[in-house]
Amino acid sequence: MSSQILLSPDGIRTDGRRIDEMRKVKMEVGLLKNCSGSAYIEQGKTKIIVAVHGPREAHPKYLALPHRAVLRTRYHMAPFSTSERKSPAPSRREIELTKVIREALEPAVLLEEFPKTVIDVFIEVLQADAGTRSAGVTAASLALAEAGIPMRDLVTAVAVGKLEGKVVLDLNEEEDEHGQADMPVAMMPNINKITLLQLNGRLTGEELKEGLEVARKGISQLYQMQKQALTMRYSATVQQEEE
Repeated sequence: MSSQILLSPDGIRTDGRRIDEMRKVKMEVGLLKNCSGSAYIEQGKTKIIVAVHGPREAHPKYLALPHRAVLRTRYHMAPFSTSERKSPAPSRREIELTKVIREALEPAVLLEEFPKTVIDVFIEVLQADAGTRSAGVTAASLALAEAGIPMRDLVTAVAVGKLEGKVVLDLNEEEDEHGQADMPVAMMPNINKITLLQLNGRLTGEELKEGLEVARKGISQLYQMQKQALTMRYSATVQQEEE
């Protein structure tokens, strides 16, 4: 554990936030033309763009499943996304997060509606400052919705952590690196179902319960922003059609 002080005695973090305060968040939908759906998210200094293609015929055909679509994801960090240039080749962490994000999204997507097809989700991290897996899930869910793919609910994600013995919401990079724990949580908020729960570090049983409640509050805020981003997107589309 780092000797660096990440939380002041009066509960102020190094970036000026309180323990239950999100970083500044921006979401946009429909930025890209050459795909079925797209979304962009900024969460603090983390910046991610997502493109969705499909549903479309599976190639090669042996990948197709007879009773449902195959959801394929690719989580990738651009070479310029971190302070030191990253290799363009996929790292072990990117391969792991590709799987984690797919598993967080799958319960929400009505894959049985599109047998023998694939749905591709490309998550590109343009700038990384912690929380990329959570922000990637949130933006991917938005892109799937914009693509018109039927879903049980949007999937919304945030990370909670532990600093100086206190549970905090939405870690930044410094907190993620030097804090005592990091717990990404993804949910379908409207039906109150968790689709992702991971923990790096240690939390007591009480801290785990508290962390889930803190995550729910953050997810609720992000969920409203997701719905607002979709509403703005389709309001603009309707206005253009009327003109």
